[in-house]
Amino acid sequence: MIVSAASALLISDIHLTPSMPLTAQRFFDFCEKDAPKVEAVFILGDLFEYWVGDDTVLHSPFHQEVKRALASLSTKVKIYYLHGNRDFLLGSDFLKKTGMTLMNDPAKIAVDGTEYVVSHGDSLCTADVAYQVFRKWTRKPWIQKLFLSLPAHWRRSIANHLRSKSTAQYQKAERLTPVTNRMKTNVTLPAIAAALVTQSGDRLIHGHTHLPAHHQEQYAEQSWQRWVLSDWDLDHPETAKPRASALLIDAQGVRYLDLIRH
Repeated sequence: MIVSAASALLISDIHLTPSMPLTAQRFFDFCEKDAPKVEAVFILGDLFEYWVGDDTVLHSPFHQEVKRALASLSTKVKIYYLHGNRDFLLGSDFLKKTGMTLMNDPAKIAVDGTEYVVSHGDSLCTADVAYQVFRKWTRKPWIQKLFLSLPAHWRRSIANHLRSKSTAQYQKAERLTPVTNRMKTNVTLPAIAAALVTQSGDRLIHGHTHLPAHHQEQYAEQSWQRWVLSDWDLDHPETAKPRASALLIDAQGVRYLDLIRH
């Protein structure tokens, strides 16, 4: 069954964490002021910087505040959620308490009568073979069950180690082989083509790559449109320009909505 809405906002890669308060506050403002203006909100993964189990947030004031914001929003609009590469362990307990509906990745939606395929996007980065192997194993239910059985502080320690290692490897590759690194961490045309064939679509929306843009692309006999969502970061102006946007789809078409307060 295809999810349908007359209007929608799509966001991804917010990477919510207590250490990024400005970004978090913009998300809370988004839930209170921007999101209620449409019929549906689609969160295409990486809502959180990392997630190591629903039980680990029970006593976290920050995560409780996020939960309340989402629960309040879900009384006004429909909220749909896709797992990202940082928060794929977000489970049924948190989904139930926030009123979000989990979707498969990829999935097809219809907004104002036009169909789109939505995905987080990490599964489309097939040039990064090592990551795809990692992704395959970490999506196995028995692996996840084993990890979630570990003490919470062990899980946090493992997650922080993996994040630090990933960041260091990316920074090293970006310094030594920037062009190759960007190709490796971006989506590939064959992967997009295969996903769109499977979903019988020709319009794709995804996040993950942090490279917001609208593309008109072709591979072999296939052609499609692709919209990439922005990541959000209002807390590190020393490394990059502040970023926060959403993709708005309604009767007027598809367009990016700048969420930075100027």
